This record gives sequence, structure tokens and C-alpha cells, in this order.
Amino acid sequence: MDKQVVVRFAPSPTGYLHIGGARTAIFNWLYARKTGGKFILRIEDTDAERSTEESIKGIMEGLEWLGITWDEGPYFQSQFIDEHRETALKLLRSGHAYKCFCTREELEKKRKEALAKKSSLQYDGTCRNLSPEEIAGKEAAGLPYTIRLKVPRVPGAVRFKDLVYGAIEKKYEDIEDFVIVRSNGQPLYVLSNAVDDARDGITHVIRGQDGIANTPKQILIYQALGAPVPEFAHMPLTLDPKKAKISKRRHGEVVAIHFYREHGFLPWAFVNFLALLGWSTPDSKQIFSKEELIEAFSLEGVKRSNAVFDIRKDDPKFFTDPKALSINAHYIRTLPLEELEPYVREQLQKEGIWDPEFETSRRGWFLRTVDLIRQRFHVLTDFVTVGRAYFSDDYPVDERALKKNVLKHPGLREWFPLLAKRVRALENYTLEGTEEMLRATAEELAVKAGVLINGMRTAVTGQAVGPGIFDVLLAIGQERVANRLEKAVKYFE
Repeated sequence: MDKQVVVRFAPSPTGYLHIGGARTAIFNWLYARKTGGKFILRIEDTDAERSTEESIKGIMEGLEWLGITWDEGPYFQSQFIDEHRETALKLLRSGHAYKCFCTREELEKKRKEALAKKSSLQYDGTCRNLSPEEIAGKEAAGLPYTIRLKVPRVPGAVRFKDLVYGAIEKKYEDIEDFVIVRSNGQPLYVLSNAVDDARDGITHVIRGQDGIANTPKQILIYQALGAPVPEFAHMPLTLDPKKAKISKRRHGEVVAIHFYREHGFLPWAFVNFLALLGWSTPDSKQIFSKEELIEAFSLEGVKRSNAVFDIRKDDPKFFTDPKALSINAHYIRTLPLEELEPYVREQLQKEGIWDPEFETSRRGWFLRTVDLIRQRFHVLTDFVTVGRAYFSDDYPVDERALKKNVLKHPGLREWFPLLAKRVRALENYTLEGTEEMLRATAEELAVKAGVLINGMRTAVTGQAVGPGIFDVLLAIGQERVANRLEKAVKYFE
């Protein structure tokens, strides 16, 4: 490319960062990194009533957690409001805009008349050709006015090639003279956004499909200002399983980035997942390292069809999109232990079960234990729920494990104390030694080894499934296993 690519992510701070906004940020970031370009963060905070410092903080923290770094910013749109107003005045002076003195009541009357006649609801241009004397008279009378952009009233259209959807055009006759500044002097988004993009030298506007409607109007503003028109790439929408657009209002926190951080997702795993919402490679590859994703990304790979985020917030097993959980599970199971360790430590610290010895004298045991139990986990919180018994003696017992038929065996009440004694007395506490002891005990008691194995697993871990029982016994430790078996009779009371 002859010119450096400059893209931006420009969220409105009216709530938390949600998956739709995060995906837009990721696509912009990937494109900038792929092309050696620049990624700008701009906070569009001109809606003073809805914008909050808390939302701004949440957006930035969400991006930082995902690892989406910006090269410039954050800029705040409110800092440039005087520039936006001055640009509107410039458009007035150049004849590309005009003052509209029509009141809200007059406009509503025109709308109702148009509805009755089944004619166009567009503004009819009443104030478009007011004479200088008429304008001066209305101003002298103190009449409020908006500023509207003059749309060409000649045959023709606004045409642009969207990098995702292809050639798009909007006839001039289908675009009304739209307001760019309200009667209170507040510039509208359509103007502010275009002015900011022109000032920041944005070369590519990558945003959601719902932005297409504004694009012809913004192109008209660029042209009126004599500014370069950026290229546009509109992303497919993100929908829920019922094909409704994902929104904070409709879906709540289940679409918030902080929800996934709190529920044990690894940041890069979630970036990997979000990148696949509406984008793919020819070989349909699913798992990417950071370097691989940047190398593979292209706007040509963005699909035109809307993406579906499979929300399952009421499903206890898959509380969110199963594909997101599957990708997260892949990273939990395959990350180098040194990279996974800080995330597990954070979970244990939150639960108050972190022992400083886990990173000093017991570090080797800690890493081996994490490696043993992670193979069945989907989220980081699994380490302090289903995996809690490995790090603490205060652990719950899964009710489903207690209800399994094997735990109803009448002999377990007496056999647990026996197993506790034999575990404590075992001199060869190894994989081979524990297996030999358990199988010999089963033979002596004339019971299947599986009855003892499954019973012991539930007693010492609180779970009905997990790694191989003899690996479990070694990980938990001889004395702790014996103590837990002695206390297991309470399950039969």
C-alpha cells in the first residue's frame, strides 16, 4: 500500500464493552497489525447524559484484558466539539449547508401530511433557498435553527465500494437534507464522526453493518469538506440464536466482556473465538496464535452473512456459546504451564485458597497437579470448583456424585475407614503401590475394584469423574487422602 493504513475503534461510553464492540475492535486491530498500520482508540463521549467515566474505564480495561493495544489515544470526541461546530460554519460559508428554522411542530405537521398523502417523509427543503434577507430577519427575531447539509439535487448518487459487501449506491433523491447541528448547537454524530475521521487521517472505516445507513451521508460531508474519503468495510451483525441483534439492553451481562473474564476465560482464547464470528480462512482453521491470526486475517475473509453467538445463559453446563467454551478449553489444556500458572494463581487467590508455597517449595507439585487436572476443564474457574479439592481441604461434594449407584453400596461405610488405615500404612505410596493396595483390598472384600475406585474418588475429590484415581491419590497426598477417607462416613449418615 502506498499510504499507511490508519483505522480506529470509536465506542460510545454508554455501558460496558460488549462482544459486538470487542469484535469490531479486534478486526480493526488485526487489520492494522497485518498491514503495518496504525490503530487509534477514540471515545465518542458527546452524549453527556449517557456517557460515564465508569463506562470509559470498563471499555479500556476490556480492551487491555483482551490484549488489544492502541497506537494513539484514547482521544475523546468531546474535546473536539468546537472543531465540529466550526466545520459546520465552514460548510455554511461554502454553501454546502444552510440554516433551517422549521420548528419541531412544523416538521411534525409536514410528516403527518406526507403520511396522509403516502408521499416521501423526507424534509421538503423549505429553508433551503431562503434569501439572505429572510435569514437575517429570522435571526433578528431570535428564531432557533438547525444546520442541514445540502444534498445535491441533480441526477446521480453516492457510490462507494464496500470491502465486504461490494458496490453500494444511494441516489441523491433518496437522501434528505439532513441535520448536522441541532438547534442547541450540538453537532450530530454524522458530522462529528466524519470530522474526527478526517482529522485523524483514517484510511479505512471498519465497523458494524448497521453503520452502512450513515455512510452515504458521511461521504457527502467528506466531499463537501474536500477531504479524502476513506474506504469502508462493514462487518456482519452478531445475532443471538433467535436471530435478534446482540445488545446490552436485551441480553444483559452475558454479552459483556467482563462477564467472560469473571467466568474464567483466557483473554487470547476469547479473541480467537470473537475473530471467528463473521470471519474465516479458506481452510476453516479454528485455533490461531497471535502471530498466526495477524498473518491470516484479511477483509476478504469477512463473511456477508450475519454471525450467531449461541447464548445459553440458562444452561448449567454450557452457560455460553459452546464453541467459545471449546476454544477456551483447548487453550487451558495446551498452554505451557508457565503461561497458565498466573491465571490459576489468580483464581486460587480470589477464593482465598492460594498458598505461597505453591510458587516456592511446592511449585513442582503445583505445576504437576495443574497439568493433571486441566485436561477436563473448560474455564479457569473449574480450578476452584471441580478442582478445589486438590488445593484445599474445604471442598464441596457434587450431589450428582453422591447419587450415583456405586456410592449406595452398603459396604462403603465400613470400607472407607479400612482404606484410610491401609493408605496411611502404605510404605510404597506410588502409582504402583496404591493400585496394588486397592486391588488387593477389593479382592479381599470380594467386591469389584470399581466400587472402591469410584467411592474413593468421590470421597477425596467431591467429584464422580476426573483423572486416573491413582494419579489423584498421589496428587492429593497420602495423609490428606487418609484423613478424607476417615471423614467420608458422613456421606452415609
